[in-house]
Amino acid sequence: MAKKGNRVQVILECTEHKTSGMPGTSRYITTKNRKNTTERLELKKFNPILKKVTVHKEIK
Repeated sequence: MAKKGNRVQVILECTEHKTSGMPGTSRYITTKNRKNTTERLELKKFNPILKKVTVHKEIK
C-alpha cells in the first residue's frame, strides 16, 4: 500500500564539486514537504571528497 501525503524524496548534489573537475560526486538523499516547500531545496552539507561544507542543491 502506497503512502499518502505531501512528503517526497529528493536528491541533493554538490554545486562546487561539479565545477572543480574532480572525479566522483557528493550526493545526499532527504525528504521534503512538497506543499510547504514548492521551490528547489538548497542546504549546506559536508562534501567528503573536498573535505569541507558546501552548498548542495536539489536535482531532478
